[in-house]
Amino acid sequence: MKKLAIITTHPIQYNAPLFEMLSQRGVIKIKVFYTWGESVMHNKYDPGFKKIINWDIPLLNGYEYEFINNISKNPGSNHFNGIVNPTLINDIEKWGAEGILVFGWNFRSHLKCLKYFSKKIPVFFRGDSTLLDDRKLNIKSILKKFILNYVYKHVDYVFFVGTENKKYYLKYGLKESQLIFAPHAIDNNRFKENNSDTFREELKISKSDIIFLFAGKLEFKKNPLLLLNAFIELRNQNIHLIFVGNGELEEELKMKCIGLDKSIQKRITFIDFQNQQKMPLVYKSADIFILPSQGPNETWGLAVNEAMASGIPVIASDRCGCSSDLIENYKNGVIFKTNNLESLKDAMIFMILQKDRIKSMGKYAQMSIEKWSFENISLAIESIMYSKS
Repeated sequence: MKKLAIITTHPIQYNAPLFEMLSQRGVIKIKVFYTWGESVMHNKYDPGFKKIINWDIPLLNGYEYEFINNISKNPGSNHFNGIVNPTLINDIEKWGAEGILVFGWNFRSHLKCLKYFSKKIPVFFRGDSTLLDDRKLNIKSILKKFILNYVYKHVDYVFFVGTENKKYYLKYGLKESQLIFAPHAIDNNRFKENNSDTFREELKISKSDIIFLFAGKLEFKKNPLLLLNAFIELRNQNIHLIFVGNGELEEELKMKCIGLDKSIQKRITFIDFQNQQKMPLVYKSADIFILPSQGPNETWGLAVNEAMASGIPVIASDRCGCSSDLIENYKNGVIFKTNNLESLKDAMIFMILQKDRIKSMGKYAQMSIEKWSFENISLAIESIMYSKS
């Protein structure tokens, strides 16, 4: 089998099932090199959720991996010098890699890897950046283009995740022939198979009422305050809003609710962060999922994949990287104008008025997300490994 080395900073819940699938399929041999080092498994504090997170799904099962020694004085994936691995290149060569796949270039060791292996073995790249936040031409943007053109000269092929991501790579020097579609995906089956209404029953919400759901970090980028304001202004007695998650805006959101009329207050619920095993239950208890993100850096929004796999339609802003690919307006959801209160309200009103269609829209959402799968990512990787390495 062809041998592919995968370079990424640390185990995450969205990549681990893909790595396991690639390994179990037996078409190529993979080994994942985790560059943050083993210490990442001990420091579980998530600054976005503002709490310690211990994922309740396995992140290291079913595939070969190694934690590479990281000598950075300040280890982390939030800055260039947070990943410094003196042995990484030697470790990859010792394993006998016939191709490398790098997740993210903006770390010292990752960039060094790209440069070293360029022209020696095929160099593949994976990232989900978009142009959605690009607005002005200035010195910073010119410098960014210069740097990215230089970086991507060392890459042979990119596995792009969707339309907005593809536009980004084309702008920064890559050719159409170098771009291979490998869809952004989650474990669709895990969300599809659950059919419980546990959350709705616990909250004593009537099955005839409509539940709008937000699930994620309560942070500026996700714009949960816009959603709360839209819900308040709708003043509909048969709708409910559930926020699932924690974060920097949590206190502000809850304080705003305290001053509301009791009839509105009782229809807004805050639930703490729920782990991966619980999330299928959360989605199944809702009618519509809403991702009101304003950015910057809402490069995709995998919660939309999760919601659609769970069989519920989605309302998302046009600043979410996934919107142009996943949402077919008024068929499986609605796209609204970023940070536009009236546009969001219109989308929510559409869903309320189309109450009888919500379930059929959810079924269409579930069907349309099927091709955005780990299987199709695996096929893309396997095909290029045998045709180009």
